[in-house]
Amino acid sequence: MASKQICQIAARQFSTTSAATQLVKAPIQVFGIEGRYATALYSAAVKQKKLEAVEKDLVQLNASLKKFPRLGELLKNPTLSRQLKKDAIGSMLKEQKAVDLTSNFLDLLTENNRLKMVDGVINAFKTIMAAHRGEVICEVTSAKPLDEAARKDLEVALKGFLKPGQNIKLTLKTDPAIIGGLVVSIGDRFVDMSIGTKIKRYTAALKTAV
Repeated sequence: MASKQICQIAARQFSTTSAATQLVKAPIQVFGIEGRYATALYSAAVKQKKLEAVEKDLVQLNASLKKFPRLGELLKNPTLSRQLKKDAIGSMLKEQKAVDLTSNFLDLLTENNRLKMVDGVINAFKTIMAAHRGEVICEVTSAKPLDEAARKDLEVALKGFLKPGQNIKLTLKTDPAIIGGLVVSIGDRFVDMSIGTKIKRYTAALKTAV
């Protein structure tokens, strides 16, 4: 479904005002179908002044889906009816006292057979909200955990990529497979400085040369 169609559906679904057809521009562009739905939800939440409430609902929903993986499997199962899925997720949202906007949005995902994308939509919405608060999401992967001194040096270096008013939201991960170096994702930038990747490139080059 095209972005414009999603926005039109969202406008009709989430708002009764005459200004519903005018989307509020998100602070950052998120791509794919998940991004389009998340952007439409952001616009509706801004208009209804329910940004924080919707974010809280989605964070709780995400936590519940991780806690109860069978529920996630149910929602993504293509052989089950939409009504069954709507009842299941509706019951969960009612229990967590979600606002109507969140419930209507999940109904929309169900009707459009997009519940299998719910994780991606939630992550896209979280990305938008981080940008809304001036946060730049940064994920750094190292072969071994960084000590406090290395972490501080890293944060100083990363801040050089920021614009005035922005701040880093840093997540550190470890992956022994990269052997050494770092893999950095900051905003829409991605830099792979890992030894593991360099070895793969050299190996591929040698194979080509033979």
